[in-house]
Amino acid sequence: MPKVTTDYQHGEARIFKNPFLESLTKTNPLSNIIVYGLSIGVFSYFAIVHIGLNSLLFIGLFVLGMVIWTFAEYMLHRYLFHWITDNRLVQRFHFIMHGSHHKFPRDEARLLMPPVPGLIMASVLFGLFYLIFWTLQISELCFGFFPGFFSGYLMYSFVHRAIHVKKPPKRFKHIWLHHNIHHFKYPDKAFGVSNTFWDKVFGTMPPKK
Repeated sequence: MPKVTTDYQHGEARIFKNPFLESLTKTNPLSNIIVYGLSIGVFSYFAIVHIGLNSLLFIGLFVLGMVIWTFAEYMLHRYLFHWITDNRLVQRFHFIMHGSHHKFPRDEARLLMPPVPGLIMASVLFGLFYLIFWTLQISELCFGFFPGFFSGYLMYSFVHRAIHVKKPPKRFKHIWLHHNIHHFKYPDKAFGVSNTFWDKVFGTMPPKK
């Protein structure tokens, strides 16, 4: 089975020949803050004003969503973004979703998830969570949970970008090192980006040396 490469190149990846589709694969921090920030704000407003969640319950659900995001971050990175087989369609999917980032890790236009594919993925995840909450007969709570989950993603994405373009603060140097080891030494380990907790839980920490 093919593996994610540790070989990398400088410059920008080329994902689509079509200029319009290619433009949808790029973004910048301001666009993401505006689009995703507004999305989080709309969900929060709907949860508090229309659903009627009280402040304490909303905060609890919001924090729970952020915690669950750290687990989703690990699982999506390990099992979806690193899913690659001999099938050409799977390889193409992998390159679009994550392979291009491994090949061009300093492509700044693609260090954040662009709004269009990001909102599509968020919609799928919201539908999945809503189904779970609905099955438990607490569907209204999903509107307090999801803004926290989405905020967890937003913070993760900016940590990820900072790792690739900024020098590490002394306090968080281990996070920078952890992700760079994933890119340049052990692509089958160190799947956590914003934290190392789930790598420790699932035994995917890189060798200490």
